[in-house]
Amino acid sequence: MNIDTRIKFRHLVGFLEMARQGSLARAADVLAVSQPAMSKTLKELETLLDTRLFERSKAGLSLTEAGRAFLRYAGPSVQALREGVSSLRGGEHAAQAVRIGVLSTVESLLLPEVLRRLHQRHGALTLSVVTGPSAYLLSQLRVGDLDLVVGRMTESPEIQGLSFEHLYNESMTLVARPGHPLASGLLDREAVGRYPLVLPLAGTSIRKHADSLFVQCGIAQSPQRLETLSLALGRRYTLSSDALWIAPLDAVRLDLASGELLELDLGLREPGGSVGISSNASLPLPLAAQWAVQVLREVGLAYREGRYP
Repeated sequence: MNIDTRIKFRHLVGFLEMARQGSLARAADVLAVSQPAMSKTLKELETLLDTRLFERSKAGLSLTEAGRAFLRYAGPSVQALREGVSSLRGGEHAAQAVRIGVLSTVESLLLPEVLRRLHQRHGALTLSVVTGPSAYLLSQLRVGDLDLVVGRMTESPEIQGLSFEHLYNESMTLVARPGHPLASGLLDREAVGRYPLVLPLAGTSIRKHADSLFVQCGIAQSPQRLETLSLALGRRYTLSSDALWIAPLDAVRLDLASGELLELDLGLREPGGSVGISSNASLPLPLAAQWAVQVLREVGLAYREGRYP
């Protein structure tokens, strides 16, 4: 089927922003157009495609099955066009850029080494790093606002239609500050439930691994809990209190090596899942993203073989 030449760039940009915002009004604000104009753009696009792209409700807009299918191609197409225009305007010596979404488990250990190697090898490279929950990052990857997402493999439906490349497996561990009452001698598992607990946010894939660790050890979780994906907050709260932190080993490995945190031996470690690279299979990777993938593979291999950190 031939592409209808009446489909304009503004139709695609408007569609992507409505999908991103989940609201016609918010999309109109972001694109600095009126709400009636945004509504007209959507109506025109749905007419041209002869299908309904969104379900409307009081809660806002949600993609239909046809809308989700169209999203797989609209986002990469717009991004590819933007890159083409940028390359012509920038010239052959223009700086390269890559936009990476990063989950909390890799931002403190894996990513700094990846960034160091990339900047060591490439004199004109801008790295934009975005953090957040996996569902948010994968949604940005799907619409072309990110080139890569690095982190734990997710069971979220957002991973569908995206590619995932395994780098290494991570583990979960229980840590405390030096001098914690439970840090001396054999660990009393029953006593663990009497101290505040730092956990990943409920509903996240890493939380499932943390909960599994407690179940396997027969430990009841404390009613005093801090739930967060912020490694900085988890670390600071653990260091300043008697809280116990169920943390990804990657996030605390350097602290354990320096003695700033202590690992409490539960007798087992819960596998934390597969850490890897997610990309949008329907869009060729920009050159800078290809560089990033290469270095991620290098550092991931060094991690698996015990050569890093």
